[in-house]
Amino acid sequence: MPERRLPISTPAAAGPRRHPRRQRRHCRLLVLPAFALALVSLAYLSFSSHPNLPFHDVPCQIEFLPSVDDLVEPGIYNNFTGFSLNYISKENVSSSNGIFEPLFGGHQSLQEREETYYARNQTLHCGFVQGPEDYPNTGFDLDENDKIYMASCRVVVSSCIFGSSDYLRRPTKSKIGLYSKKNVCFVMFLDELTLGTLSSEGTGPDETGFIGLWRIVVVEKLPYKDMRRAGKVPKFLAHRLFPFAMYSIWLDSKLRLNADPMLIVEYFLWRNKAEYAISVHYDRTCVSEEVLQNKRLNKYNHTAIDEQFYFYQSDGLVKFNESGREPVLPSCSYHYLMI
Repeated sequence: MPERRLPISTPAAAGPRRHPRRQRRHCRLLVLPAFALALVSLAYLSFSSHPNLPFHDVPCQIEFLPSVDDLVEPGIYNNFTGFSLNYISKENVSSSNGIFEPLFGGHQSLQEREETYYARNQTLHCGFVQGPEDYPNTGFDLDENDKIYMASCRVVVSSCIFGSSDYLRRPTKSKIGLYSKKNVCFVMFLDELTLGTLSSEGTGPDETGFIGLWRIVVVEKLPYKDMRRAGKVPKFLAHRLFPFAMYSIWLDSKLRLNADPMLIVEYFLWRNKAEYAISVHYDRTCVSEEVLQNKRLNKYNHTAIDEQFYFYQSDGLVKFNESGREPVLPSCSYHYLMI
C-alpha cells in the first residue's frame, strides 16, 4: 500500500467543563513499543502531583520530529495479521434455574475466553453486552450526539475521571499543533458526580461541551460500582467506543499530555513499524509487586486479590525475570518492562 497523507477531517462538536491550574512537578515518562494490537495506548506525559516518584524531575530525551508539517502516514506494515471481529451485543437467558443477571461483559466461559486469543475471524464478548428484553441495561450509556462525535474520530486521545477521584488536567496547549487541534479528538469521559463537582467549582464545560481541548462525554449508569474497574472500560475498549479510529492514545487521569499526539504516533508507531506501544510502570516491574502494593493500599479485598493472582499463575504467569528481558527503548524509570 502506498504512503498517504493523513486525511483532514474536523470532528463534530459537543458538551461542557474546566479546572483550576495547580502547581505542577514534571517528569516525562517514555512509552515503549510492544508489537501486539492495532491501537496505541501510550502518551508522552507529565506527572503533575507525584513529588515522591523515584525519577522525579529526570527528563526523558525523545527525538520527536520538529513539527507535524508534511507528516506522511506509512503504507501498511508487513507484520499485520488480517482478520475480522464481530461482537456479541445481546445474550438470552441461559441459566438452568431461570435466574439471569445481565452483565456488561457478558457470560463468557473460560474456554470461550481462551479461543479469543487466536488471530482469526470470530465473534466474541467485548463489553457492551445487553440482556434480553425487559432486563435492566448493563450500563455505560452515552448520549447519541456523543456517539456520533466519537464515530467521526480517526485519531483520538482519551481519558476518564469517575467518582470525582482526580483533578482534570488539560493537555499542554502550546505543545499541540494546529493540525492536531483540528483533526484529533480529545475525549474525557466523566460520570455525573465528577461533572457536578467540576461545575460546582465553576470549572464546568463551556456551551459547546469542551473544557480546553477536552470534549466532555458524560457516562450514565457505570457498569461497575468500583470506580477503578469502571475506568477500565474506556481504557481497554477504545476500539468499541471509537469504532472508526485508526490510532488511539490512552492517557491516565493522573498525567498531562505534553506533546503533539501526531508526533507521538509517528515516533512510537510509524518510525518503528509498531502496532502497539505501552509505557513502563514508574516503579514496579512484576505482577507480584503490584499484588503487594494493592494490599498495602487496601484497594481491594485481600482474599479477592489472592484469588485473582492464583488464577493468573494457573494460567502460566511466572515471576518477572529482569535479566531475561528483551531490549527496549530507554525510560525515565529505573526498570524496563515490555508487556
